[in-house]
Amino acid sequence: KGQLMRVAAVQDSPVYLDRTATLELVKERIIEAGEGGADLIAFPEVFVSGYPVWIDVTDASAWEKHDQQEAFARYLEQSVDLGSPEFLEVVETVKSSGAFTYLGVVEKAASGGSVYCSLVAIDPTIGIVGVHRKLKPTYGERLVWADGDGAGLVAHEHKGVQVTGLNCWENWMPLARTAMYSTGSQIHVAAWPGSVGLTEDITRFIAKEGRLFVVSVGAIYDSTMIPQDFPLLDQLGSEDKYHNGGTCIAGPDGTWVVEPNRGGKGIIWADLDLSEVSRQRQNFDPTGHYSRPDVLRLHIDRERLAP
Repeated sequence: KGQLMRVAAVQDSPVYLDRTATLELVKERIIEAGEGGADLIAFPEVFVSGYPVWIDVTDASAWEKHDQQEAFARYLEQSVDLGSPEFLEVVETVKSSGAFTYLGVVEKAASGGSVYCSLVAIDPTIGIVGVHRKLKPTYGERLVWADGDGAGLVAHEHKGVQVTGLNCWENWMPLARTAMYSTGSQIHVAAWPGSVGLTEDITRFIAKEGRLFVVSVGAIYDSTMIPQDFPLLDQLGSEDKYHNGGTCIAGPDGTWVVEPNRGGKGIIWADLDLSEVSRQRQNFDPTGHYSRPDVLRLHIDRERLAP
């Protein structure tokens, strides 16, 4: 047995499109995880203030439709300013917990009129140490989120362990995964909006390909969460279930540490033995002894881009 890292993956529902209430929930979960001895806490993709569920079930690309404009404006209003006092409270809660935290947020851009799908890395000593903005929003998400950049394609060290994180379908991008492996990552957090179908195959694949632990964390969404005054409420239906969680953890040999969880709310725990990473890299290290940099090379631009 080697060093153990206690992981707390938070499978929950945000208070949809209510930033302040969702941040209160986030703080409660961080406190709970800290009291449970967590070393690493992971939240789903854009947990604050929620995934734009309407884009797949309404006419979201319609030109100059008032209700779509109103929906976007509402989403923008409830996005997160990472320098705000209320977000600083989350950072202070992380510091009190002693656990490194990945938190998915809808991040407000400097222009004030755009948002990013961001995964914020918060160190319990230093505070915010990284903000990874999703490289390419997936399909309908491009109607809502702006493109990110490579500034967040880095690892962060906590208690001597290298941790990385990507958002949703970025985890399907071979070169994005390779960029993460090249940092020496030992635990990779894959943040999803939710659903077992999204997480069950790729989680085990990344773990086995990268010879590392993968923590996939997803949320739970259904139509009962939608505020009654949401502009597109009448188009969303009353029985729809959008995401059922799917939080799971795979080990460096590709086997399940925690199988995908369907629909349960709460913290999903695991104690990870980091020595297993070294054992599994004995015969395959994709960016180490099994690489051929003289033949195959990856260039990564880690500049923070802004208009």
